Amino acid sequence: MQIPEDAVLLRIFIGESDRHRRQPLYEAIVLKAREMQMAGATVLRGPMGFGKSSHLHTAKILRLSMDLPIVIEIVDSEEKVKAFCLCSMRW
Repeated sequence: MQIPEDAVLLRIFIGESDRHRRQPLYEAIVLKAREMQMAGATVLRGPMGFGKSSHLHTAKILRLSMDLPIVIEIVDSEEKVKAFCLCSMRW
């Protein structure tokens, strides 16, 4: 796959414990991106973060979290990213 010159970046924020049909959600998203022949996808695990609940998730030993932040980045043309987003909404 080749990254288009006018590529856009889709950034998805989820928790490490999020699932889709018993599979880690980040894995399901990346496999779907690959199936749709997107130019690239990367999963990044965050050592610390919080969401709308303001509950702090951290990898520190004294406050071990089971739901660390995950960021998924997908890159491709704007048209393919829009198609991916529409497809993902049907899950």
